[in-house]
Amino acid sequence: MMRFPSCLLALVGSLALVPAWAADIDWPTYGLDHSNRRYAAIDQINTGNVARLVRAWTYRSGVKATFQATPIMVDRTIFLSLPFNHVVALDAVTGKELWRYEHARKKDYPLCCGPGNRGVAVADGKVFMGTVDARLVALDARTGKLLWDIEVADAGSAPAESVNTLTDSDPLRKASIAGTSGVGIAMAPVVYKGKVLIGVTGVGYGLHLDSDRDGAPLGAVVGFAGNYGRSGFLAAFDVNTGRRVWQFDTIAPVNWEGEFRATTPDGMPLHRDIARERADLAKYPDAARYGGGSAWSTPAIDARHGLLYFGTGNPSPQMDGTSRPGDNLYSVSLVCLDVDTGKIRWHYQQVPHDQWGYDVASPAVLFDYPHQGRMVPAVGQAAKIGWYYIHNRLTGELLRKSDEFVEHRNTFTRPTPEGQVILPGVLGGINWSPTSVDEARLTAYVPAIHWPVKYTKQLIPATASKPAVEYTTLEPLMDVPRWGVLSAIDLASGRIKWQKRTEQPLVGGLLATAGNLIFMGEGSGRFNAYDAAKGELLWSDQLDAGVNAPPITYQIDGVQYVAVAAGGNQIFGYKTGDRFQVYRLGK
Repeated sequence: MMRFPSCLLALVGSLALVPAWAADIDWPTYGLDHSNRRYAAIDQINTGNVARLVRAWTYRSGVKATFQATPIMVDRTIFLSLPFNHVVALDAVTGKELWRYEHARKKDYPLCCGPGNRGVAVADGKVFMGTVDARLVALDARTGKLLWDIEVADAGSAPAESVNTLTDSDPLRKASIAGTSGVGIAMAPVVYKGKVLIGVTGVGYGLHLDSDRDGAPLGAVVGFAGNYGRSGFLAAFDVNTGRRVWQFDTIAPVNWEGEFRATTPDGMPLHRDIARERADLAKYPDAARYGGGSAWSTPAIDARHGLLYFGTGNPSPQMDGTSRPGDNLYSVSLVCLDVDTGKIRWHYQQVPHDQWGYDVASPAVLFDYPHQGRMVPAVGQAAKIGWYYIHNRLTGELLRKSDEFVEHRNTFTRPTPEGQVILPGVLGGINWSPTSVDEARLTAYVPAIHWPVKYTKQLIPATASKPAVEYTTLEPLMDVPRWGVLSAIDLASGRIKWQKRTEQPLVGGLLATAGNLIFMGEGSGRFNAYDAAKGELLWSDQLDAGVNAPPITYQIDGVQYVAVAAGGNQIFGYKTGDRFQVYRLGK
């Protein structure tokens, strides 16, 4: 009989105890992997047994506020960022809290976009997080100890005189300001080749007025022409020191006015007064300095070609384009950069000279795409304006634009004194919610919003000491029907495979799995599982706060889990809470 060394026998025996189906499967980064597809190849939970899904454990954070985070699960530990940038590490099987980091926010710092953040990155034994007060912190993944803390940007808030003009005005005298353009960080960072990639938000000037209706979302967004805001950026930082390696400014350093396009690149008329814009160009020589272009979405990374992809926000000042003639590059664009240097490779501006708040907010997704008889490396993006765009990710060429996944009405029209009702509105289309792509079936799953808004031209009358001031408002309408739309889009044809209407507009994102399931939450607190092939609702659980964060799935010791944060969303008027809920199959 052949004899084997005892160490080899021990190794073979240990491997036999862990069959392939029982191997641990992590969720290591925001989009599951650098493609951002959010498609998990786990099928223990599937259409045949999802009705048996039960709560495995619940964690209460004690922080009841807008909760948007994607949890990260690596090495049997969940790393979860809470509202206001506190972070916890939890045992992924039991929910036991292993450590907690309390973020010391700058005193009186103006939050641009509320307390929510989209998650952390975990790599090299560290946890990285961008904060609402525009810092990047690194924590020890074992202990939660703060390793370093750097300032990514200063506050850059709106000038006080603009705020005073607004609150002293007749039509808005009783309104209180809920948010100005303090610079913050909403996106979850991503780590690649020893660099942490993160971008800033809040640079597109606009004021959000408090609603006077109980339980209602924030009210009108108000825009004035003038020198408000600043330019945004995406930057790379060294994982060990926090040293800034490169920075890409989202506002073009030269020729930010572009070509003065009369249409979108795909041919939709923009109803611009091009002649007036060209005539006014010399009046506003410093417009690009205040250009806006927040970086909202965690980049997708193509390691094979060394490229990254992310979306940019609206130009500044928001909505009123009088003081920023031209296309305002690279705002409202899908941008491709060299991941090592931050140099731009190409951009696709979905809405030149945007005046409607159609920032590119939902993360880009990478997949291979059949086009004209060959497979093309592609990047897809579900747009706030209500179409799904597919590009050659090496050149930026538009390969396909889908059928509309939400209704369009008065699209790209100008504001009127009476108020113009438009769809999609400033909330979307799709908002920041991440999508999922099943590459094998060439299907994208998109959670979207039907919510009309009124676009109005307002006037503050002249006084003896001040001239008249025009401004615009975009107000989500509360007295009209609004709902959510979950769509399955055939990427090969651009056609809609199926749609499912939900009672409330959808925000938070979704998860697709090899079990032929789509998991998605609603602002009502429902957490749902759908048949990915048909859109049929198969299972639902009622939680005590809005489920407005993206779910994930992972596997430990042969058991598949599904996890999601349920903390609501103030902007949409969804009930806030402090729950993190994890599920598994019951008997």
